[in-house]
Amino acid sequence: MLTYIYLKDIEDFTILTVKCNKIKGFAMNTFVPTRDDALNLLKKYNQKKGLIRHALAVEAVMGHFAGLFNEDEEKWRVIGLVHDLDYEMFPGEHCQKCVDLFKEHNWPGDYIRAVISHGFGICTDVKPETNLEKTLYAIDELTGLVASAALVRPSKSILDIKAKSVKKKFKDKSFAAKIDRNVIKEGASLLDMELSELITQVISGMRPVAEKIGLKGSL
Repeated sequence: MLTYIYLKDIEDFTILTVKCNKIKGFAMNTFVPTRDDALNLLKKYNQKKGLIRHALAVEAVMGHFAGLFNEDEEKWRVIGLVHDLDYEMFPGEHCQKCVDLFKEHNWPGDYIRAVISHGFGICTDVKPETNLEKTLYAIDELTGLVASAALVRPSKSILDIKAKSVKKKFKDKSFAAKIDRNVIKEGASLLDMELSELITQVISGMRPVAEKIGLKGSL
């Protein structure tokens, strides 16, 4: 008989999943989500163009950073793509409702933990611990700031923007005021990176998908 374990704390869920997988007769979760799985799941719960573009931007940047850290690029991209899975339909339960949604689709516990850790200090108490989690936490808000800064340029493009231009907008708290600068600064600290370098790498990660995320502009 298959036993499902539902736990409030995702860290306990992950630990118990590992332990239970070693128990004879327990159905081990061997599902490894692909990009197609992630994209289909994203579109099941999100239809707004802006949210899809943000997901694609975060996916691209996560892939870029995976390369810098010499880690699993596919996994990082997949998690980046679905990081805001519950935001459109359940904004008041962001980083909480997604736990149920992922479990319904048999997603692994470490993928779920990574997703909800990006809401640390805002809507969850799950602290980013791994390089993947720290990166997602650091770059999520920053991709929004970079996109906003690019759109006010004459070219409306990310292809010609420099880190110093974004950093100037970062200091102007009236610009894209909803973007939490403290999260970005804390994220840079977690990654042990200077803010300018973090911005530079985020721009580099977003450029290859400029057209898909609406930031190719006139270039």
